[in-house]
Amino acid sequence: MKNDSLALQGNDPFSKKTTAGGFTLLECMIVLAIISLLAAITIPSMVRARTTSQMNDCISNLKQVDAAVQQWAIENNAGVGTPITAANIRPYLGRGSSGSIQSVFCPADMSKLFDNSYTLSDTGTKPTCVVLPSTHLLP
Repeated sequence: MKNDSLALQGNDPFSKKTTAGGFTLLECMIVLAIISLLAAITIPSMVRARTTSQMNDCISNLKQVDAAVQQWAIENNAGVGTPITAANIRPYLGRGSSGSIQSVFCPADMSKLFDNSYTLSDTGTKPTCVVLPSTHLLP
């Protein structure tokens, strides 16, 4: 009789009910599945955004280099087809009288060097990106 009164009061030591809070395995797996689904949706978008950003930055650099080439050609009375080098355009890149091309490179280029990123040929030809020439084009 004494055991029956304990069971009614909720103090039965053999009772299967627990009052400890926590998450079940199923709840944890559902949360993990939702997080995985969100990652699968957002990661490709982030990669696409990064690629687009790199392309826009490279095209901006190509415009700066092309403007520097044209400015050099005007100031030196160079005709169309005059060969040009990176040393010729350094002062025209808007980085002081000594000039610097260290910060002008394609963002997709792992070496981060101007010579590995862009090709200069002459004053009549637009500079081109060596890293991704099919998508990084001047308009």
